[in-house]
Amino acid sequence: MISALNRLVDSVEQHLTEELDVTALARRLGTTEYHLRRMFSSLAGMPLSEYVRRRRMTVAAADVVRGNDDLLGIAVRYGYGSTEAFGRAFRAVHGAGPGEVRRDGGPLRSQPQIRFRLTVEGSIPMDTRIAERPAFRLAGHATRVPLIYRGVNPHIQQFIAGLPLEEHQRLKGLSDTEPAGLLQVTDDLEPDSAEGSELTYLHGVAVSRDTPVPDDLDAIELPAGRWAVFRTSGPYPETLQNAWAATATEWFPSNPWRLRPGPSIVAILDRAADFSTATCELWMPVEPA
Repeated sequence: MISALNRLVDSVEQHLTEELDVTALARRLGTTEYHLRRMFSSLAGMPLSEYVRRRRMTVAAADVVRGNDDLLGIAVRYGYGSTEAFGRAFRAVHGAGPGEVRRDGGPLRSQPQIRFRLTVEGSIPMDTRIAERPAFRLAGHATRVPLIYRGVNPHIQQFIAGLPLEEHQRLKGLSDTEPAGLLQVTDDLEPDSAEGSELTYLHGVAVSRDTPVPDDLDAIELPAGRWAVFRTSGPYPETLQNAWAATATEWFPSNPWRLRPGPSIVAILDRAADFSTATCELWMPVEPA
């Protein structure tokens, strides 16, 4: 996987002035575009699309400063149909428009070329199992919230707090299959989404495919498939979020599995009364690599 990511970075450099066909590249590398984008964003800390934009604007800045070409020509060279669109992308990276940079020589903020290296640690074994599950449903209450990578998501907290206590008990009573108990589900997230992007959050339970879902609940249908299940225990949500990151940095590069499209599910198995610590299971949809 590390080799595949570095070849992806090399391809970005080779196609800075044209569209990069990530689907075809992933096929040549023996993986999927979904998995490649998810692993890149997890390890690089930014979506692939954002990295490409930063690298293009880093290289384009040299053309702007040299002043040999007009700004429209530079815009077209880097895939923009107008100086306005190019200017917006340029300002988002450098904090100033191309005209200002051409006049003043800056400010410039460069994005270095990323290189991925595997650091062998493995000091803490990951408690993992592969679960093969028939088709099932997730049923509960859904909302749209912004993505937050670190710390508690206040939008999710507020949503859960707004549900009556008796509703939690009703949901628990519906659960009849794995993952067991009340679940925190994130869905409809693009594989290289930036922090702040919207996703669907569902607070609910797993039910068998033929279990009726009440009309007042939202439902997500899931096909049969395999899931990698990571068990964590410790301070919440830090331990869970660290395990989530470790799946990309340690587990996937070392195991013959890759992500497939689908929601990520967190099952809370046990917790302290104040939720300061918890034992959880993180369920991620996978397929053989």
